[in-house]
Amino acid sequence: MQYTKIENGYMIYVEKDEKIMESLTQFCIKNDINNAQLSGIGAVRNIEIGAFDTKNKKYIRQNFDNTWELVSYQGNVSLKDNVPFIHAHVTLSDHNLDMKGGHLFEATVAAVGEFFLRNIDNKVYRQLNEDVGLPTLCMIDDSRVF
Repeated sequence: MQYTKIENGYMIYVEKDEKIMESLTQFCIKNDINNAQLSGIGAVRNIEIGAFDTKNKKYIRQNFDNTWELVSYQGNVSLKDNVPFIHAHVTLSDHNLDMKGGHLFEATVAAVGEFFLRNIDNKVYRQLNEDVGLPTLCMIDDSRVF
């Protein structure tokens, strides 16, 4: 991984054969980044994406081994159990230009992974929302949650 500091954040190059989610998470931990916005493009393989089944409160997952274009990567960073957690969605395109998309669990860079991280100065965190079945964003103090 390579990176450079830019105004309000970083430009990050995740290199070939590096895992995106793992690399970006470690970057956030090492650089004390607790809240941020992420975006990116590139080419990826060994992809695991999914969609959340709201009725059964679990993810439906699919794996793709071939190389796909990472047309769009959008995500955010917030604290979950006091550790930076990345929630990201992707749009992917195969060599026939057919699209897939969903929640990104992990993908390995096949050629390039170019990302922007914009720091956000706040104290947003994630906490399990029993009704939804997922850790959701909390933007108020625990004392004000009812």
